[in-house]
Amino acid sequence: MPDQTHLSAEIRDMLMDCGLFDTLQPGDFHCAAGYFSLTTMLEGETIFNEGDAGTFMCILHRGTVSVRKTDGNGNQVEIATLRSGRAFGEMAVLDGERRSASCIAVSDCQLLTLGKDSLEKMLNEAPRIAARIIRALAVALSRRLRMQDGQRLSL
Repeated sequence: MPDQTHLSAEIRDMLMDCGLFDTLQPGDFHCAAGYFSLTTMLEGETIFNEGDAGTFMCILHRGTVSVRKTDGNGNQVEIATLRSGRAFGEMAVLDGERRSASCIAVSDCQLLTLGKDSLEKMLNEAPRIAARIIRALAVALSRRLRMQDGQRLSL
């Protein structure tokens, strides 16, 4: 199955490039790659909607994603623009809650996706690597929250 081997190597390289998982050892990336999938989204496509069940998370490898929330009047308001290297959708995968926002591909995008079921499988089969990935996601979420708190204080 050379295609699967090539795909796994491509996913491994993308995981190494994204900068999120600096705590992983070089060999860990190869193992982790087997749990991720590669997805292409076309410009204008909805990746997921606010309120959806959180069954997967994404790492944006190429492209731009708009994060939108519904305001009190029912209008979608852009709250962030994501660029390559950024993880999103991880909150719903980690806490089991529904999606807190919608994500739409602003340009053609290439995404690494990790399903909730794949994360569970990784926790059982490669717990040390899964723990490092979850920790890296938690650190990234914490940084975003601290930045948001800092922005609120400066208003």
